[in-house]
Amino acid sequence: MSDTLTDTKHKQALLQRLDDIGRSLAATAGTLALVGLGSAGSETARMDDFSDLDFFVIVQSGVKAELIADLGWLTAVHPVAYHFKNTDDGYKLLFEDGIFCEFALFEPAELAHIPFAGARVVWRSEAFDVSWLQPKQHTASQRDTAWLVGEAITNLYVGLARYRRGEKLSAARFVQGFAVDRVIELAAYVEMAQPAFQDIFGQERRFEQRFPETAVYLPQFMQGYTHTVASARAILRFLETHFTVNTAMKNLILGLCDDSSDSPGA
Repeated sequence: MSDTLTDTKHKQALLQRLDDIGRSLAATAGTLALVGLGSAGSETARMDDFSDLDFFVIVQSGVKAELIADLGWLTAVHPVAYHFKNTDDGYKLLFEDGIFCEFALFEPAELAHIPFAGARVVWRSEAFDVSWLQPKQHTASQRDTAWLVGEAITNLYVGLARYRRGEKLSAARFVQGFAVDRVIELAAYVEMAQPAFQDIFGQERRFEQRFPETAVYLPQFMQGYTHTVASARAILRFLETHFTVNTAMKNLILGLCDDSSDSPGA
């Protein structure tokens, strides 16, 4: 029960902060709307103790640069402990009370070219047209198994070759990163997805809840910097179990595994 209460308090704090930002924007010249995204958007029910604030500020043409350069409209809401400009359009920012947020400022004409989903208008001026919040359709695409398996096994090969060359960082990324990304996509062909929020911009989000049978193998697929070979073997076994793997590529991968070592000095 204590966890639920904590989540509820944090959620209330996040939503209150958004409302406060909306009021500040209402008093700031040239602003049109505050739009919540992600769990701060249309799906606030999934906010928990680890949620942050993602939002867009929509502004009139000609004032964007000024409002990006001077964050007085935001610092007036609550003291800020840290911030940095991570894109041309916005910031990542930490308030002193621990609320973290990512935000960007856009003019109405830019919205049609910005990928986003689940938007919720927190505040808007009379000049704001809600039809502007109709972005191009972005859905999580499901690529065919031949492409996914092909990418996975070639990532294993490239990664292991680099491991043998002594490029262990690059090897770990190819095997335990890129190849695993393809396994994540292949999970939909291995088991039925369980009901859980799906982030169309990040298929790794809530993967453990959505594909529990495949998720069991993740520790074997990502065993760490000095265990790329063992990770590659585990991924290859998984792929062979559920899909058709080209024999020549399989033998090439196994050969690199046999000629390699997971010891730190290899």
